[in-house]
Amino acid sequence: MDVTDLAERIAAGERAALARAITLAESRRSDHQVKARELLSRLMPLTGRAHRVGLTGVPGAGKSTTIEALGLRLTRAGHKVAVLAVDPSSGRTGGSILGDKTRMEQLSVEPNAFIRPSPSGGALGGVARKTREAMLLCEAAGFDVVIVETVGVGQSETMVAGMVDFFLALLIPAGGDELQGIKKGLIELADMIVINKADIDPKLAERSARDYRAALHILSPASPDWTPPVLTISGLKDEGVETLWSQVRRHREVMTANGAWDARRADQNALWMWSQVNERLDAAFRQAEGVSALVPSLETQVRQGKIPPSAAADQLLAAFGVGGNAT
Repeated sequence: MDVTDLAERIAAGERAALARAITLAESRRSDHQVKARELLSRLMPLTGRAHRVGLTGVPGAGKSTTIEALGLRLTRAGHKVAVLAVDPSSGRTGGSILGDKTRMEQLSVEPNAFIRPSPSGGALGGVARKTREAMLLCEAAGFDVVIVETVGVGQSETMVAGMVDFFLALLIPAGGDELQGIKKGLIELADMIVINKADIDPKLAERSARDYRAALHILSPASPDWTPPVLTISGLKDEGVETLWSQVRRHREVMTANGAWDARRADQNALWMWSQVNERLDAAFRQAEGVSALVPSLETQVRQGKIPPSAAADQLLAAFGVGGNAT
């Protein structure tokens, strides 16, 4: 694979080249990873200009429907929109099991839209292992809005807030006990809360919105200059979606004015660096000859309860040459 040629094609906006590059970045082969890093280094000057939006929510909240309604509005207004839809991975095959392209039929055929379903691969945080790389590749290809749709299960999914400019929590109308079940961590990280499916029961949706506004008042905002708004919409009927995007744009204006926008990006880059270090150290550790030779026996002994996990970890680390005492 000619990395220079691929970079030029991506910079020219070739969708096939973009898709190939994301596949390269997602590959676990070491030679592919080397090429992917070289490709990103070449394309870095073309990145950083897009608006990165993360969207998460409970299963059945209508994430894909809302993204399609928003994406259609944006593309028809002249924007180029990339959607990175992270699907849960099949426990048997490791592949995606939802297939968001089939759930965004109209947006998927828009010439100014690019939808990429990726399996989470078991990665924590509701995002695929290479979501950050995929975002940069989309930006280099000229997409000025990148939307990351997360799996929507588990509190750890909120890690997506660490890689986007705006984090949106999409919820469904609920009241009383159901409201108490919403994770506090999700609410604290959200830059905006959106109650979807308001067309089904407008009164319940507005009551839920009032409850969430009240809940936000007792939490410390991430920025003193931004109080997360709570909106009610219907993604299915495209009601309130324009207001949703106007709030996203207002957030950018406010955060740019107070310097928080650039600071957030800088913090995210540093976080990404350390995640890369951890990922490569883990791979080097598991592939080390002395370690891999011990793993089958030690894992069997741990499973059988013959030795404590801590002792097994000591032996593996000693074999790698890092701390621990072989016993």
